[in-house]
Amino acid sequence: MSFASAAEPLRAANLLAGRALYRIRHFGAEGGNVASSSGIGIETEPIRDASPELSALFVCAGGRPAGWASPEVHSALRRLSRSGTRLGGISGGAFVLAAAGVLFDRDFTIHWEHAAALKETFPELSPRQARYVLDRDRLTCGGGVAPLDMMHALISERMGSAFARRVSDWFLHTEIGEASAPQRAALAERYGVHRPPLLAALERMEAVIEAPLSRAEIARYAGVSPRQLDRLFAGHLGRSVADVYREIRLRHAIRLLRQSPLDISQVALATGFASPSHFARTVRAATGLSPSGLRRAGG
Repeated sequence: MSFASAAEPLRAANLLAGRALYRIRHFGAEGGNVASSSGIGIETEPIRDASPELSALFVCAGGRPAGWASPEVHSALRRLSRSGTRLGGISGGAFVLAAAGVLFDRDFTIHWEHAAALKETFPELSPRQARYVLDRDRLTCGGGVAPLDMMHALISERMGSAFARRVSDWFLHTEIGEASAPQRAALAERYGVHRPPLLAALERMEAVIEAPLSRAEIARYAGVSPRQLDRLFAGHLGRSVADVYREIRLRHAIRLLRQSPLDISQVALATGFASPSHFARTVRAATGLSPSGLRRAGG
């Protein structure tokens, strides 16, 4: 979906303009037929043939970042960066840009599902929680339908907002997302709760993963007593504070297992588990698989 959301607005722009405003070329590490995540094959040229004459090159990537290492791609990205070509990342594409070393002084975003793996692998980088970010010669967005919003902005940049609106209307894309709009539903929607102290507690729990907070610290942050916090969680979520916090950390750990190059003991440490053995028991109890088995299944 991310690939189509980026490419189709350019095709529509050509159609509506009655002339070739954009020429789309597809590149792969070695060229040849490359399968998308849906299994559709796309014929590509070798990335080494990407020349500085390109106005922009977008890296569209999904799946597991740890498996995206490609010296050919990284070398081409660095070469094009030196020549001033605009470089973009779609969905997990920013991870590839980071691995190539071309994001270190730029503002950027990445699909929320890949953000944890990127921050663990490149701790000096901090992606923004935004639908898309245009920072000079770096163009990044979160995936899904976010490329539609980013392409609307880029077409507006070249052809004006009225023409860009015609392109968006072509796809019934009448609600253009702001660049700074969130990628995910708000906490209230995800958890189905609206009490401010409870939302404050959940927000803090999702933000502090590596060194879990105590129940008293969470309550202090939420502005309630520990007993009040217990009642809020039991009454609105039907679970204890500890159970919800453990699930939040476990979800984070599963994303790291599937998407990051960290070894299992590092994932356990990064998600606040006392030891690799404790982590393994928790993962198996929740999923029926060992951490290594879950990693293989998710790769």
